[in-house]
Amino acid sequence: MRPRPTSTEPVATAPDVHIEVKEPPRTPKQIARARRKAAAKRVWREYRKNTMGMAGLIILGFFVFVAIFAPLLASSCGLDPTCPSTGPQLHAPSLKYPLGTDDLGRSVLTLTIWGTRISMIVGLVSTAITILIGVTIGLIAGYYGAWRETVLMRLTDWFLVIPFLPLAIVLATLLGPSFYTVIFVIAITSWPSAARVIRAQVLSLKTRPYVERARALGASDWHLVTRHILPNVGPLIFANTVLTVAVAILYESTLSFLGLGDPLHTSWGTILENSFGAGAPFAGNWWWVVPPGLAIVLVVLSFTMIGYALDDILNPKLRAR
Repeated sequence: MRPRPTSTEPVATAPDVHIEVKEPPRTPKQIARARRKAAAKRVWREYRKNTMGMAGLIILGFFVFVAIFAPLLASSCGLDPTCPSTGPQLHAPSLKYPLGTDDLGRSVLTLTIWGTRISMIVGLVSTAITILIGVTIGLIAGYYGAWRETVLMRLTDWFLVIPFLPLAIVLATLLGPSFYTVIFVIAITSWPSAARVIRAQVLSLKTRPYVERARALGASDWHLVTRHILPNVGPLIFANTVLTVAVAILYESTLSFLGLGDPLHTSWGTILENSFGAGAPFAGNWWWVVPPGLAIVLVVLSFTMIGYALDDILNPKLRAR
C-alpha cells in the first residue's frame, strides 16, 4: 500500500479571536453600583420628557454660569460695595450701561452679576446645613421612636410654631450682620419641615418586610439605616433639597432687604435695599429695582420647577395620578 504524499505547503489556521465578555457584577457593592447607575439613567430619561423641569434646568444653568464666570463677565467693582464711582449717577440704561447705574454711579449690571454669586452661595450652603440637620433629626426620630422621637418632635414643633421672620430678625440682630450670620439664620430656621417629612417616610419604611427580614438576620441599626432606609429616602431628600434652595435664596434676599445682610458683600437683596433706601421706585429709577428682583423671581422659579419635576418623577403616587 503506497503512503500518501505529504504536502510541504503550510496549512492555514484560523486566527485566534479573543472575544471580551463583560462579566456581570458579582459582589454586593458592584450590584448596588450597577443598580444606582441604572436608576440614575432612568430618572434622567424621565426628566428629559418633563417640559417644566427642562425649562427650570435651563434657567438655573444660566445663573450658575453667571455665578461661576462673574469675574470674566463683570469688573471687580461689583464685588466691593465701597468701590468708587465708575459712571454718572442714576444714569438710565444705555449701550455703555445696559442696566443703568445706581446713586453712586456703579453699573447695575455689574452689581447684579456679582449678586448672583453671593445669593447662590448663601442658598446652597444654608440648604446643605438645613438638610443635614433635618435628615439627622428625622432619621433618629423616625427610626428609634420612644423618648427620642418625643423630644426631637417637640423641638421641631417649637421651631415650626415660631414665625420665621421675627426669629430671623432677632438672631441676625444678636449675632450682627455678616455673611455667615445669614447662612446660620436661614439654616437654623428652615430645617423643621425637612425633619418632619423625613420622619414620616422613615416611619413607613422601617415596617417594610425587607427591613424586618434584615433585622431578623441580625443586621445592626447602622446597617439598616444606611443600607435599607436611607437609600429609599434619598429621592425624597433630593427633591426636598432642590425646593429648599429656592426658599433659602428668597430668605437671604428678605434678610438683606431688611438691612440684616452683610454690608461688605453685594447680593440681590442688598441691591434692593439700597434702591429702596434711595427712593428709586418712587423716583422712576426702575432699572435699579427690576434686574435684581427679576433675578430672584427667575432663580426661585427655576428651583421650584426642578423640584416639582423631580417630585413627579420620583414619587410613584404622583406619577400614577
